[in-house]
Amino acid sequence: MRKFLGIASVIIVLFLAGFIYWKYAFTYSSGYRSGLLQKFSHKGTFFKTYEGEMILSSIRSNTNTALASEKFLFSVSSKEVALKMEQLQGHMVTVHYRNKNGTLPWRGDTPFIVDSVRAED
Repeated sequence: MRKFLGIASVIIVLFLAGFIYWKYAFTYSSGYRSGLLQKFSHKGTFFKTYEGEMILSSIRSNTNTALASEKFLFSVSSKEVALKMEQLQGHMVTVHYRNKNGTLPWRGDTPFIVDSVRAED
């Protein structure tokens, strides 16, 4: 009986470790999104994180407005990328993101973690 409990405990611990890795560390998808960086802020009660909002437009007008748009909410974990984002607010940008299966309070409010940004003009 003791051997069975030992093996069952190891299996449970391995399953939990695998689940935690899949939920919080595994990158489900990654890619690029382009749009108008509408909002970027540093917020949080216990964990201060950088949060942003882009307008992704399928139709671009002559002015700097987006037509037929949807919002892309994201988090930034790098201070260097956050400083670039603050300077590019209100401009068209392309970001590279990693989509996680879950969120952690110290990583941000969204499962989309942006790790680089470049201006589009």
